[in-house]
Amino acid sequence: MDLSTVYMSMNLRNPLIVGSCGLTGKPEKVKACADAGAGAVVLKSIFEEQIESELGKMTSSGDWYPEAADYINSYGMHNAVSNYLKLLEASRELVDIPVIPSIHCFGKGDWVRFARNLESAGASALELNTFILPSDPRRTGRENEEIILDIVSDIKSQIGIPVAVKIGSYFSSVSSFVRELDESGVDGIVLFNRFVRMNFDIENLKVINGSLLSSPDETEKVLRWVSLLSPVTQGDIASTTGIHDGSAIVKHLLAGADAVQLSSVLYKKGLGVMSEMLGFLADWMGKHNYNSIQDFQGRLSQKRSNNPAEFERVQFMKTSVKA
Repeated sequence: MDLSTVYMSMNLRNPLIVGSCGLTGKPEKVKACADAGAGAVVLKSIFEEQIESELGKMTSSGDWYPEAADYINSYGMHNAVSNYLKLLEASRELVDIPVIPSIHCFGKGDWVRFARNLESAGASALELNTFILPSDPRRTGRENEEIILDIVSDIKSQIGIPVAVKIGSYFSSVSSFVRELDESGVDGIVLFNRFVRMNFDIENLKVINGSLLSSPDETEKVLRWVSLLSPVTQGDIASTTGIHDGSAIVKHLLAGADAVQLSSVLYKKGLGVMSEMLGFLADWMGKHNYNSIQDFQGRLSQKRSNNPAEFERVQFMKTSVKA
């Protein structure tokens, strides 16, 4: 049974990619992911603020994007750039699967020069983890989109390795924005980023973290958009969020994804769950007489559906009303 796939011109032994998280933040952890069966790994993100700090462009914590503040205060910014390059180089020495660094970015700046260093250090590709919280009422959604498009343009002009953009779903028109990203020349799009959630502690009257890990039902929204977008994008698509078992992998491949990213399930069940998920995929393929992923990839995308309208239904329909 051939479980291999191609993602951004990289040959993967299987479609499972360990997404950017604490499980990919050290070389030995990257090796553990590879030993457990991962087809590729995305390194834990380095933040734009860390890079800019070492370039002498930032002088105080007041310049930091809020999402990065806790991370930077906890781990520091000293030698962050050199340490990240060492993480990449050491990981490449330990594994024979693609290693993809990740930059959490939200604006243009001199930090884009760092992408060249990552390429020189042996990065298989680069993932841009982009998000601009649309909380400023004076800035339009279009302005936020243009910032991300400018970032992509700058990065693509700097390096020759494949570039993926990881986005959230908070756009007025997801399909239109993905089309623009596709036309900008990105090699892959990761759908969808799961952002840090917030909650309230009503006894101590303070803000606390919401649910840190995804749940299986969260993948349903992703599944719809992969089904809609996979037939109309030139670049590859990686699904992420809520992929917790082998059946979810099958569903996203049927929707047209080229690969899937995992993280929450690995925290919940351990790295060994990847072999179980791959076993399910192989068994399902055998049961349905498929010899390779390409034999069924995209079979349930909107374009190949006998009822395309099903993919755009967003409201419940009443089929009967009791008197």
